[in-house]
Amino acid sequence: MTKNLIASIALATSALILIPTPAEALCVKVPEANLRQGPGTHYKKTWTVYAYMPFKQIGRRGSWYHVSDVDGDRHWIFNKLVSRKLRCAVVKKDNVNVRRGPGTKYPLADIGKLEKYYSFQVIGRKGNWLKVRDDLGNGGWIARSLLWVQ
Repeated sequence: MTKNLIASIALATSALILIPTPAEALCVKVPEANLRQGPGTHYKKTWTVYAYMPFKQIGRRGSWYHVSDVDGDRHWIFNKLVSRKLRCAVVKKDNVNVRRGPGTKYPLADIGKLEKYYSFQVIGRKGNWLKVRDDLGNGGWIARSLLWVQ
């Protein structure tokens, strides 16, 4: 091999390493999941989350995904606890209204007002409103701007 060919291969390889992989949406698919400081159960638990909590995958090590949450905090989660097939959302702030229809003219749904970090599966959309359902089957419509959706 010539020095130019070796240099070209080295440059191409280093460029591939430096290209960030696009963040991919993940959704917790089990009733409860522990997040960790590192990729393994021997790392300290950072947060316990519930079904339909969304994350952005920012990396991977073995069977563990490095993820980012609604606040931009980073954690690790075991790959068998999440899915790419579901679309999920989490409430971004406190006292968010859940409505019976897609608009403020509709009354509050039975689930009422929610606090930050309440998570849902997204099951529909109408304009700027999302139809959501929690793991107990409760739900309604929430303005898209009040949710972090993955």
